[in-house]
Order: sequence, then C-alpha cells, then structure tokens
Amino acid sequence: MARRQLTIDNDVAAELAGSEDAVLKTLEGHLGCELFLRGNVLTLDGDAGDVRTAENVVGELVGLIEQGHQIAPGTIEAVTGALDKRRSPSEILEDVVWQHRNTRVAPKTVNQKSYVDSIRNHTITFGIGPAGTGKTFLAVAMAAAALSRGEVQRVILTRPAVEAGERLGFLPGDIQAKVDPYLRPLFDALYDMLDPERVNSYFERGTIEVAPLAFMRGRTLNDSFVILDEAQNTSPEQMKMFLTRLGFGSKMVVTGDITQIDLEKGAKSGLIEVGNILDQVQDISFIRFGGEDVVRHKLVQRIVAAYGEHSERAGELEPQRD
Repeated sequence: MARRQLTIDNDVAAELAGSEDAVLKTLEGHLGCELFLRGNVLTLDGDAGDVRTAENVVGELVGLIEQGHQIAPGTIEAVTGALDKRRSPSEILEDVVWQHRNTRVAPKTVNQKSYVDSIRNHTITFGIGPAGTGKTFLAVAMAAAALSRGEVQRVILTRPAVEAGERLGFLPGDIQAKVDPYLRPLFDALYDMLDPERVNSYFERGTIEVAPLAFMRGRTLNDSFVILDEAQNTSPEQMKMFLTRLGFGSKMVVTGDITQIDLEKGAKSGLIEVGNILDQVQDISFIRFGGEDVVRHKLVQRIVAAYGEHSERAGELEPQRD
C-alpha cells in the first residue's frame, strides 16, 4: 500500500469535492484507490501504481479548475479517457466549438474531439455510433459556428423520413406536418444553440433549412453546411444521391447508428455500404463512436453496453441487411 498527500488551494479543494463529495466519489470509482479530503489536504491511499495514476489525474483536474472549468462527475470520465489515450484533457475540454449565452458546446470525450477536428479538416465527415454520443448535437454546433463566422451562407439539415412503427400516410396534416416528427430532433438541437427569434428569422430567409432527404434530389448545395442525420435509414441509392449534392464551398456531415436500422427487412443500409466504398477516398473521414462516448444519462451508457454484449453473443457485431 502507498499513501500520497497533496496540498491544494482551498477554493480548488471545494470545487474538487463537489456537492456532497460527488466528484471525489466518481474519481474513486475510476482510479482504484481511496481519496480523503480534509480541509485543503487530499490523501490518496492504494497500490503504488494506482496512487501515481490518481496523482496525475488530480493534477489535471486542479489545472482545469484553475483555468475556470466547473468540475462535474462527467468531467472525470473525459479526463481519465484522455489520459488513457495519452491526450491532454485541456486540449479536449478547452475546444469550445460554439458558445451562446449559457450554452457552451465542447467535446467531452477523445472521440468527440476527433470528430470536431475531422469536421474542421475534411469536406465530408461520417459520425457513426450509438445514441447519446453527441454526433448530431456537435454537428449542429459546428454548423451554427460556421454560419456565424460567415464560412457558409446557409445550413441544411435533413433526415430520411423512414417510419419506425407508423406510416406517414396515417399521420394527420399536410406534408410538413407529416414530416415534422422525423425532423424534430434537428429543430430541438437548433433551438438549443440559438435564440428562437434568430432561428425563426433564419427559417424565413432560407438561411437554415430543415427538410426530408427526398427534397434534396436534383439540387446542388453550394456554400452550405449540410447535415444528414439518421443515415442508417438511407438506401445505397439515397446515400449516393445525397453525397453527389455536394457543391463548392460546402461541408457535409453524415451521422447514424448502424444498430438501429428501421428499413424494411431485406433492404440494405446506405450507411453500411458507404463505409466500404469511400473509406479510402481523400478528404472523407469516418469517426466511429462507442459506448464510452455516450454522454447522456449513465443508464443510457449501460443500455448501449448491454445491447453490444448481446450482439456479440449472437454473432452480430455489425448487423447488416441483405
């Protein structure tokens, strides 16, 4: 057993403890050693290797607090994940891609950092992974930032209108009312980023467009930031149609989860096929997220992990529709 005592600033100690020692408890769960905070002295007890690791993590957290970061239990996961992959936690958590009033959007995992870097550096980026990994939210944040900086003239958000249990024809209202349920997650992300009045103004001027994928056919999208969400529900033909809409001065981000395909049985997913076709094409990047990137409620992470284990047992690591 080894023991190490660290003396830290009083204000830093209070932030590090968190409400009812929530941060310290989360830290203990990740580090494999015991932590005791008395005043401004933090004591680490455990195996020598675990204590050295804990000292390193605590040092990173102290540095983040001194830079003005608020430390929450989720920050611990970002810090430990970054250190595991030999990345600087500050490099990830300091990369604010969009900030508006109380909304501050930054990567929370190493893969999320790779994702936003890929969007910056490539014309087309594919973000593939389970629910809750921030694929769509970060893409919309990057689009809002690009629009505000004048890098693009408009933002186009689209999804395939594929039903998961209900048919469009049985939903009430005109075509816009029928497709709204499919586009609602994109609307929600926009209203999280911008004032409602600003979003409505952008809609009226055509600066932001949210439309079903079918509305993209025959168009060429210049000077645009284009996001295709729920791309696992595209056919190979629809995926090709979408990608060939790319115009000059534009970026495309394609997101989806190949474990949640709602296509009819026997239909192929365009998102699965495109990985085999374009994986080696220059200026196209594929970022694949895992359960460790889920940043929603902790239970969502456990649900994703349980489904992953079930798929492994069933021999369906990457379900495909033939």
